Amino acid sequence: MANIKFDYKTRIPLLPNEPGIYKYFDENDTIIYVGKAKNLKNRISSYFYNFDSADRKTKRLVLTIRKLEYTVVLSEWEALLLENNMIKELQPKFNILLKDDKTYPYICVTRERFPRLIKTRRIEDKQRGKMYGPYVNVKAMHALLDMFTQLYTIRTCKYNLSKENVAARKYKLCLEYHIGNCLGPCEDLQAEADYMHEIDQIHNILKGNLAPAKEYFLRKMQEAAVNQEFEKAHEYKQKQDFLSNYQAKATVVNPSIKDADVFVIQSDADASYICYLKISNGTIIQTQTLEVKKKLEEPDDEVLEKVMFEIRLKYDSQAKEIFSNIEVDTDLKAEVVVPKIGDKKKLIKMGLRNVMYYRHEKAEREAIAKSGATNRRDRVLIKLKQDLQLKELPRHIECFDNSNIQGTNPVSAMVLFRNGQPSTKEYRHYIPKTIVGPDDFGTMREVVYRRYKRLLEEKEDLPNLIVIDGGKGQLSASVSALKDLGIYGKIPIVGIAKRLEEIYFPEDSLPLYIDKKSESLKLIQRCRDEAHRFSITHHRNRRSKAFINSSLESIEGIGKPTATKVLNHFKSISNLRKATEEELITLVGKDKTRRIRDFFEKDS
Repeated sequence: MANIKFDYKTRIPLLPNEPGIYKYFDENDTIIYVGKAKNLKNRISSYFYNFDSADRKTKRLVLTIRKLEYTVVLSEWEALLLENNMIKELQPKFNILLKDDKTYPYICVTRERFPRLIKTRRIEDKQRGKMYGPYVNVKAMHALLDMFTQLYTIRTCKYNLSKENVAARKYKLCLEYHIGNCLGPCEDLQAEADYMHEIDQIHNILKGNLAPAKEYFLRKMQEAAVNQEFEKAHEYKQKQDFLSNYQAKATVVNPSIKDADVFVIQSDADASYICYLKISNGTIIQTQTLEVKKKLEEPDDEVLEKVMFEIRLKYDSQAKEIFSNIEVDTDLKAEVVVPKIGDKKKLIKMGLRNVMYYRHEKAEREAIAKSGATNRRDRVLIKLKQDLQLKELPRHIECFDNSNIQGTNPVSAMVLFRNGQPSTKEYRHYIPKTIVGPDDFGTMREVVYRRYKRLLEEKEDLPNLIVIDGGKGQLSASVSALKDLGIYGKIPIVGIAKRLEEIYFPEDSLPLYIDKKSESLKLIQRCRDEAHRFSITHHRNRRSKAFINSSLESIEGIGKPTATKVLNHFKSISNLRKATEEELITLVGKDKTRRIRDFFEKDS
């Protein structure tokens, strides 16, 4: 055993078999580690008597210890609470610290007469009112605030609306009143009880409980209808629909899972990655994924226990159930369960998926950083690889588009991008051979099949990414073609729907929304727009040629072979009109030349 300079053989027999916290000091009398224990004697002795089998970092801690202090408490929960507070205050170098360099915003419902909704990043604003959050997804927070504006008439002014000030007519109605966003409590035009009823509904929605608000709007709609106030009834119906639409967009888990927390963890040698999901009334209302740097190669259950405590405190969670992917033996005022089947198991899988994406994104960021200031094209491709979770850089992208007008002259186009730039020499046009009429799905399936059947036969390289201009229908048709060729799953394929620019993956009902300012989305859009342009150009040329052919074939004595011959030679009506008589005679002879020239002279 190494030369441990702390006299543990004398101290350990004197330690109590009680819960508590312990502190280790170095030779400078500085606290280097704070821990908690169900049994102080057993926990502290494990550091010293298991020294030979300990990991490298723990050995370094033990060799640094010169002094020990401990505090006995009444329960493991109190030990966890005291440990957490001391780590935050003292920040010992061997303890993991749950620090977040971002300050996330909260929604605060103020404590004042006629409360307001305010956004804040200051925790000290808790004194001003009830805080909800923090919101890691700021867009979700703004969506909530926008919904409240649509549903309720909550004031935005900062006036002190005490009974005395309102009675004294101290304030005047502002623009918000005149445009219908406020009912004028400043001039006593809205009863405080009615206003507080709306605030109560907002509290419920912020807690994830939408049922009271939906019931309220339904009741008001029915009352207005009975009183034949049909405009009011329609207004309440719109509000109820708005609330239902918002609820439909939320990630609904299972109504039977009322309030619960989900924690999943995966670790490597240097860090642990944890995803947290907060569930209220069967809906996920908060999520966060974070990384915790290890200091002593701590086991997963020890790391997760600290994270559970800190996160539940941060999000003010009172849930009595915690679902996790590992066993955690701790007193968190909640039961920790490792689900095996059903919807609870699906929540664990969702958390693990988020951890996987988080780690993948981190690896991509590090790869970009290590590569230095890569050129812009590479940065865009790396970002696209990250956004679409591809296995390799999409240096070879192929994009397909169909074009037809009322089913006439249907054509398709494939454009090819190499290293983020169009390779026009490799563009291809397709005319459907097996599809009759405006069958967009059938056309897409045929064209994709023909393209990759040929590449396989000629043993050409397949693309790193296929982009289909269209939503789930066109994407499914393309996937069917790849399956018939036996290459589905070997080439990533996505669809881009133009209405909301959402990205669809095969067999996934929920689309991916990439940031509209993202360079990766702009590259996909550029591929789509180029395929559309190329397809439209081909479609117009085909229509033009069809028109010329039909015009020439209408001339008595001019058949289809002659019309095709003239079209292939002159390319357009304009060129044909400008042609000399000698040119035409050389091509089709004197008689047909006379007939063609007579036709165009009459037409002019």
